[in-house]
Amino acid sequence: MPGPVDPAPIASGILDRIGRTPMVELARLRPAGCARLLLKLESDNPTGSMKDRMALAMVDGGRRRGRLAPGGRVVEYTGGSTGVSLALVCAARGHPLSIVTSDAFSLEKRRHMAALGAEVTLVPSANGGMDAALTRAMIAAADRIAADTGAYWTDQLNNADPLPAYHALADEIWAQTGGAVTAFVQSVGTAASVRGVAEGLRRHRPDIHVAAVEPAESAVLSGGPSGVHRIEGAGAGFVVPLWDPAVVDEIVPVSTAEAMAMARRLAREEALFAGTSTGANLVAALALGERLGPDATVVTLMCDTGMKYLSTPLYGGSG
Repeated sequence: MPGPVDPAPIASGILDRIGRTPMVELARLRPAGCARLLLKLESDNPTGSMKDRMALAMVDGGRRRGRLAPGGRVVEYTGGSTGVSLALVCAARGHPLSIVTSDAFSLEKRRHMAALGAEVTLVPSANGGMDAALTRAMIAAADRIAADTGAYWTDQLNNADPLPAYHALADEIWAQTGGAVTAFVQSVGTAASVRGVAEGLRRHRPDIHVAAVEPAESAVLSGGPSGVHRIEGAGAGFVVPLWDPAVVDEIVPVSTAEAMAMARRLAREEALFAGTSTGANLVAALALGERLGPDATVVTLMCDTGMKYLSTPLYGGSG
């Protein structure tokens, strides 16, 4: 017979369900001699993405400073997950939302934003790929909407409000592992998550190794040229303002093909259904784990759920 059920307490609203996500150990993906691999399931956040933490921090930061009035409009450009998360937070907080995104990002994300009430502006991409030109075109469109409507632009590339939210994520990792963290691996989009978690973990132990992951096709943090890739949520195509190389020990370029192949392996071998950025994280985490050896513990993030990518080439869609 099953044991007694210990349910989570009743939340006062959906925003109370952001954070405090579970962690699992990967057994089948881990090769002999590799470090212990732990995956933090950020897919358990309400929209299925770690970006819920970021969106809540940005909206509440604007409200706290008086830049976002009750009922005021919010605007942001996004590769998708931040937009979905902002749509959730704005719906819960009572703010209309204008989102600028692109056909380079999954149809599921665009429909999810709209379902939560966001007004979506679509910027066309070059052949369905992400690059610096697309990022800048979306920024320009968001800037125009902010100027025309007086909306509060959360400005994710420059907004430091999410850093404390990612410090809290680091505290969760520290508590769940009992402090047994040798290394942390995370892909770079706005750079808030890798920077915030690195800062948070190093408050507990300064020698934790941090690896940042970027698309090999656009390895600008490694000093390479900007290029087109299909790792959604990573690789803006230029060095983003929140990037701080001082908190990172190494930068690992991972190709779109490698990231997609690893995401598919994760689904088939560990029954964990994730997106491309998670696949990129795991490519880098496995390489680092093999280098560090079996006495080490490497932690990385399952950034979101694979349900966001069913229409994309990751899981058999056309784009």
